[in-house]
Formats: sequence, structure tokens, C-alpha cells
Amino acid sequence: MPVSAPLTLSPAGIALIQRFEGCARRQADGTLRAYPDPATGDAPWTIGWGSTGPDIARGTIWTQAQCDARFTRDITAFASRIAGLIGPAPTSQPQFDALVALAYNIGAGNLASSTLLARHREGDHAGAAAQFAHWNKAGGQGMAGLTRRRAAEAALYKTEG
Repeated sequence: MPVSAPLTLSPAGIALIQRFEGCARRQADGTLRAYPDPATGDAPWTIGWGSTGPDIARGTIWTQAQCDARFTRDITAFASRIAGLIGPAPTSQPQFDALVALAYNIGAGNLASSTLLARHREGDHAGAAAQFAHWNKAGGQGMAGLTRRRAAEAALYKTEG
């Protein structure tokens, strides 16, 4: 039976996000440089474990420690926001982890208005799990990497926990 949503992301949720975000664009000196969104070829610029924001643009260079610190800050904020969106709906740890992982990639605002979240809050967990597959597009085009990511998130969501 699902329990109330925890306020923290578990190691499984962190590992899932990091598996798909990676720390790309590592330079010879070990620092990482920002890269453009693959769908737009421009903004938003990303660095480290999928970090974006007004402080990240073309030419941004961070150390691994900066990437790790930003990731910790960001996932803490996402977990808190998603717990608030879930409200009192019974939610297992794997479901919570999968919802945070999805929101980390698509944005909490997009999750907030999604059919996926509505179905989860209604207790239709099978219907919610099926909705992950709908979030595999960037720039209107299906992307193989997003299809794999959504399948992994859905599999985590369906895990007994």
C-alpha cells in the first residue's frame, strides 16, 4: 500500500536522474562546459547533472564540485515542490522518485498541469504510469533518449515500494 509522499528523493531516484542527465561535455582539465538544448541548439543551456537557469549560458564552465552542489540544491527543491503537488495522495517511494525524476526533466510546472499527475492523485496508478510515455518529445519530435528515460521512470513508478 502506498504511503504518504516523502519529502526527500531516495538513492534510486537520484541514480535515475544522474543516469540520464550525466555530466556531459567534460573538458581535458576535468571541468565541465555548458551545452545547448538538443532540440533548439540554443537556450536553455545546461551543465553538470542537467542544471539550467539564468546563470548558465554559452561559455559557462563549472568544476565537478559545483555541478554536484547545484544538483543537490536542485533536487531538494524539486522534491519539495513535487511533494506539495502530490498533496495527500498516497504515494510510494518509487512513485515519488519517478515523479521527481520526470519533473526534473520537464519542469515542475508541466507536471503540475499534467494528466499524469491528475491520474496519480486520483489513485489511478496504472493510468499515471502509462502517461510517462507521452513525455518523449522535444521541439515536437520524439526522441529516442527521452523514450528510454520515460520507460525507466515508468518502470520505477510501477515498482512495489
